[in-house]
Amino acid sequence: MTRPAVHAPGPAGMGAVCVLMASVLWGTTGTAATFAPGVGPLAIGAAAMGLGGLLQALLAAPRIAGEAARLRAHRGVVVTGALSVGAYPLAFYSSMHLAGVAAGTVVSIGSAPLASAFIERVRDGRRLTRRWTAGAGLGLSGTVLLCLAETGRSESGTAGHSARATVLGVALGLVAGFTYALYSWAAHRLISRGIPSGAAMGTVFGLGGLLLLPVLLATGAPLLASWSNAAVGAYMALIPMFLGYLLFGWGLAHVPASTATTLSLLEPAVAAVLAVLVVGERLPLLGWAGVALVVGCLAVLTTPSRRPAPRLRATTTPTTEPEQACPG
Repeated sequence: MTRPAVHAPGPAGMGAVCVLMASVLWGTTGTAATFAPGVGPLAIGAAAMGLGGLLQALLAAPRIAGEAARLRAHRGVVVTGALSVGAYPLAFYSSMHLAGVAAGTVVSIGSAPLASAFIERVRDGRRLTRRWTAGAGLGLSGTVLLCLAETGRSESGTAGHSARATVLGVALGLVAGFTYALYSWAAHRLISRGIPSGAAMGTVFGLGGLLLLPVLLATGAPLLASWSNAAVGAYMALIPMFLGYLLFGWGLAHVPASTATTLSLLEPAVAAVLAVLVVGERLPLLGWAGVALVVGCLAVLTTPSRRPAPRLRATTTPTTEPEQACPG
């Protein structure tokens, strides 16, 4: 009598969990920034990503030193990732400042999967799976609904953002989405070339943090104006950026960048819900429908696939293979 094969969760499943945990942490950044209203978006972005990146580099310094030769061999990828890390927070937090927490986060993160898929297709020749396409379709539809809900509130004057500011915020959100996809691809490329995730992430984010230091020095004085502002800056650097990107790096070691950026569509849903519960923003029914579609996207991408067990003779002991839990 043959027993049905049992599929154990593979590394890809744990990678997806790490990315989702990182996305939840990132989803708190927009709400946290509202507790420091006197601090500009450039200062918030430079403090969060700059200090968080430098902390990653400090933690990974021994591993970076050990991988120096291989990192130099891939200097083009390292520089591309570092420049993208430097540009991303400036565009992302400016987008939220102009268009609102929900819309800025939705456009920035919602556009990243498409940008990531394009980069992987052009640079790596990777084909997209049906599962990724279905999940991305649900997630992007949800982000569009969230964006429409926020834009509608802006036009009616209930959100505190003019239509002109919202349009500019959306444009910066697209820049943020592309740079997010680009540094995710760069980190995954380094990891796939045998460089440990700590060394790869520490190098890319450490160099990006160095690029952000001049911006922090020029705009960061309000962060020291009060204990609350300083607490917001410290939280942003330590929790969403430092811890969040450690988790993201572990995830990138097991899933492609296009899958990771699609899973991170959880971030705008978390941001939208927190904006309602904590900041006091109102999310129309259209926005809640968007949140539901994003959750559906995550269900498609993270539910283990069921493959039929091969037919085996009664005298044969079936083998157990790990399941590929994520597309790509």
